[in-house]
Amino acid sequence: MELLKEKEPRKQEKIDGVVYDMSPSANYRHGIINNNINTIIKNGLKGSICKVFMENLDFKYHPEEADDYMVPDVMIICDRKHLKGGSYSGVPKFIAETLSPSTAKRDRTVKKDAYEKAGVEEFWIVSLSAVEIYYLEDGKYVLAHSYILQDDPEEEDYNADTQIRLRGFPHITMELRDIFEGVEEP
Repeated sequence: MELLKEKEPRKQEKIDGVVYDMSPSANYRHGIINNNINTIIKNGLKGSICKVFMENLDFKYHPEEADDYMVPDVMIICDRKHLKGGSYSGVPKFIAETLSPSTAKRDRTVKKDAYEKAGVEEFWIVSLSAVEIYYLEDGKYVLAHSYILQDDPEEEDYNADTQIRLRGFPHITMELRDIFEGVEEP
């Protein structure tokens, strides 16, 4: 008797009616970066009503269309009444997307546009050595800061100790080097 193989659940997003497969998982460096950002924010939110989520909460950016959802890499939510099961239908205060080759274009276009339209106040696009920080100004994202990590102290453009502060949570700061800690080649 042949055993039926159970299909593995696939991680997906449904954006404007289009289903995107997010499997297989991104490179391990992607997870390290997300965990670094998540950990710093989590520590900064202790005692707050706000919570940070990493890759595990669906953001229903069209609450009236319960079908569509995205899974941000890192997301801060403060209005807990919009939390239900594995999803959130309010407006996050902060979202970070860490790029991978298979999602970079979608993160920079479709998802960025959806976050902007939803009213997410601060949006970061993070790569393996760079951070772009967008703030919502008059309903449109404006690139406020852009950093490319230069962690060699002998270089003129050394910036690993640059302090980055979350706009909506000014007490939460991190150095550029903290975001990319542990990302080096094994």
